[in-house]
Amino acid sequence: MPNMALKTRSSAAHAALALAVTFSLVAGGPLAVPAAAEVKPSGPESVADLAESLLDAVVNISTSQNVKDEDKGPVPQVPEGSPFQDFFDEFFKGEGGEGSNQPQTVNSLGSGFVIDPSGFIATNNHVIEGADDIEVNFANGSKLKAKLVGTDPKTDLALLKVEPKTPLKAVPFGDSRIMRIGDWVMAIGNPFGLGGSVTVGIISARGRNINAGPYDNFIQTDAAINRGNSGGPLFNMKGEVIGINTAIISPSGGSIGIGFSVPTELAQNIFTQLREFGETRRGWLGVRIQPVTDDIAESLGMTETKGALVAGIIKGGPVDNGSIQTGDVIIRFDGKDVHEMRDLPRVVAESPVGKAVDVVLLRNGKETTVKVTLGRLEDGEDTTDAGEDATQDEGATDEGATPETGEQAEPKKTETVLGMGIGDLDQDARKTFDIVESVKGVVITEVAPDSAAAERGIVPGDVIVEIGQETVTTAEEVKSRVAKLKSEDRRNALMMIANRSGALRYVTVRID
Repeated sequence: MPNMALKTRSSAAHAALALAVTFSLVAGGPLAVPAAAEVKPSGPESVADLAESLLDAVVNISTSQNVKDEDKGPVPQVPEGSPFQDFFDEFFKGEGGEGSNQPQTVNSLGSGFVIDPSGFIATNNHVIEGADDIEVNFANGSKLKAKLVGTDPKTDLALLKVEPKTPLKAVPFGDSRIMRIGDWVMAIGNPFGLGGSVTVGIISARGRNINAGPYDNFIQTDAAINRGNSGGPLFNMKGEVIGINTAIISPSGGSIGIGFSVPTELAQNIFTQLREFGETRRGWLGVRIQPVTDDIAESLGMTETKGALVAGIIKGGPVDNGSIQTGDVIIRFDGKDVHEMRDLPRVVAESPVGKAVDVVLLRNGKETTVKVTLGRLEDGEDTTDAGEDATQDEGATDEGATPETGEQAEPKKTETVLGMGIGDLDQDARKTFDIVESVKGVVITEVAPDSAAAERGIVPGDVIVEIGQETVTTAEEVKSRVAKLKSEDRRNALMMIANRSGALRYVTVRID
């Protein structure tokens, strides 16, 4: 009987347990475990094999530079026999107790990677800039002196050459253009002198502009990049270099997960040129450009805000034959879309010198295609007058720029429009505002402080050259042109403005 009772209780307990399990499975309770096939990996299981295959191709770069000590202050004195005496004797060796101009050696560390087994090594320009001596340290402990092949400060890249006794381990370039936000990447470098350090992260953003140079198009990553990582490679998960680690944002000097790499779509061509020529040879279009703002797009009748607005043509440049004109908006270059102004300098610079390319532009509200043959940017930089159209392809005018006007006697004002006093550009006006003879248009004699014109940085001495892409030569033409725009319910007047030296820019002035 006791046994029967026990058995009965046992059967009841089993039934209760079975019921609980069934309820748990149906309700999705703690016992409801998803099938193994449904579990998705959160990241690469391990990068050990990948890192092992790449470490030998990543190098540490140490440089030394001799600098003069200009400090004339006295050397700190310590008591004879002090435990710090050796430290001070070593640190101030050769100072003679009174300072001197004896050269001292400054050392720095960076990273690089082998791109050719014969000894070509890629790095950042700022890693080796000003160095008197460059030494490359390999993962196996060997060291070789390096020769500088060439540098490109505009992209902060440099190419070195060592002479190895046997072929070196090299790494290939990958296609950074196909990398997506969220893709896994791995950085290897020499942070704080700790060589062979591997960090892993993802691509956080693409196309970053950090105002480091005219061709900014950085890959942003959260893989830890610190001082000393500069010049090191950023790899994809195939072991291909898709970026060169160059900069970080950090209040403390250490990684906070915001690092920037030059993409190989830009860097690979630079290294090829440095290897072949020892210098860069970039394409040159010979135009001055500025951004297309929403107001400018509306004034030009564009359906969307895009492209680069041509504000000037460089004399003697590749398009000084009329193929491209001021007021044109370049929206496509050699098959590549120009979404915003800063896209154009980069795609032009990446194009070979002498190449004939198709340029798609908007002119007078219509899309047209012209063919131009590119010059060489470096030649254009050498020949362009710094005071005339000096920004070229690589920059944009600043609508808010205000040239100095000095103390001037105001000429006779003839008309007032949009908060501006305007007058014919005669010889008296040229003398008063020191306007060069090449400038044609209508002179601005005064600007009301709280006017829409003042907001756009227009100042007395500026000259109105065009309104709505139509040339104006008299104050009456300006007034009638603005009146016409107002009758068409236009919100802004698009004006081409020349400063006293002849530099052009487009501005939009609100029509009240």
